[in-house]
Formats: sequence, structure tokens, C-alpha cells
Amino acid sequence: MRLLLVEDERRLAASLKRGLTTDGFAVDVAADGVEGLWRARENPYDAIVLDIMLPGMNGFVLCRTLRDEANWTPILMLTAKDGVDDQVEALDTGADDYLVKPFSHAILVARLRALLRRGAPKRPAVLRAGDLMVDPGRRRAWRGPVMLSLTAREFSVLEYLARNAGHVVSKRDVLAHVWDEDFDGDPNIVEVYVRYLRRKVDLPFGRQDVQTVRGSGYRLRLPEDA
Repeated sequence: MRLLLVEDERRLAASLKRGLTTDGFAVDVAADGVEGLWRARENPYDAIVLDIMLPGMNGFVLCRTLRDEANWTPILMLTAKDGVDDQVEALDTGADDYLVKPFSHAILVARLRALLRRGAPKRPAVLRAGDLMVDPGRRRAWRGPVMLSLTAREFSVLEYLARNAGHVVSKRDVLAHVWDEDFDGDPNIVEVYVRYLRRKVDLPFGRQDVQTVRGSGYRLRLPEDA
């Protein structure tokens, strides 16, 4: 399996390459973020091992750029010791896993093999439906260049619709994923929040993307559904 290692610490990069090669991987090394991005775009890697602190372009930007370009190569990000915020941001920008330095080589290999078993399904960090963008990690949404002002519950309903964009979801589905199991109120609360979303996501922009499918549920329309 072919790996891309993006690491600017020369000794660590050389050590990792030797170890991974011994374990049967073919390893290309990039010493900065710009080279790493170029290599990731040009070659069909099976996985990427990506440091965060890199010259030229940090790991967060590199990871998000690849995901924005629909490159779903599994990414294992290397984070600083005690860098809890780094770990959170790594996953929110589209990384599949992270490893805290210093780490065991055996754990690195085991994590990589686990990623390779999963393959590279689509898992965008930012959900898109036409010019509507939903960023679950930062809890923000945009219609084109305009940031939308949504309550926490409105955002959760929109996120669920965006994760299932183009498909019909039932009222029961929305309740099950957005409200907790203790909710015993009126199920029509879903209709209320769908109306709220239309007022903020559709009407100001002359759109009708948040749709009610009579007798079935709701759907966030994709441009190709028009």
C-alpha cells in the first residue's frame, strides 16, 4: 500500500519511512504542506500521514483543502502532546484519525491498517447542496457568501437534511436524530422547525430547497433534482 508522509522533522520522517517500509508500505515523503498538497493531488495514495505544524501550509489547511476537492484518501493526523484542541480540529477538518506524539510505531501501523480496511468513502467536512454549505464542526451554515443565523436546533435539523440531501427523510427520522429519546412533545415540532428553516435558508434567497414531500417527509433538494 502506498502512503504519503507529510512531516518536516527530517529525523522523524526518515525514521518513520524506514519503519513503515519494513512493514511493507511504499512511502513518499513531503517536507512541507505545499509539497504535500501537490503530491496528494498528483498520486493515488492509499493513506496519508499528516503532521499539523508544517511550513508553507499547516496540516489543517491541507486536510480541509483535500476534502473540499473531494479527495477522500484516509488521513491520519499527527498532533502535539496534550493538544486537545488540535485533536478536535483535526477531526473536524476531515481527518479520519489522529495520533498524539510521541507514539509507538506499532500503534501507528495498527491505526493505518484500520484506516485501510475502511477504505475511502465520501465523508466531507463541509456538507454541500448547491450553494448551501453546512459545516458541522464549526456549527455554521452559508447560502453562497451569506452566513445564516440559525439557532442550535435549527442548525441540527438543517445538518440532518444536508447529510441526507436529495433523499426523503420521515418526520420520525428527524425526531430520532435531532431530538433525544426523552422527547415526549408534539411530533409536529418538526414541521415548525422546517418552516423556520425555510424562512432563513430559502425565502430570503428566492429558493424552495427545503421541501415537504406529502405523505413521506422532508427533503433538501439538490440542484440536479430541479
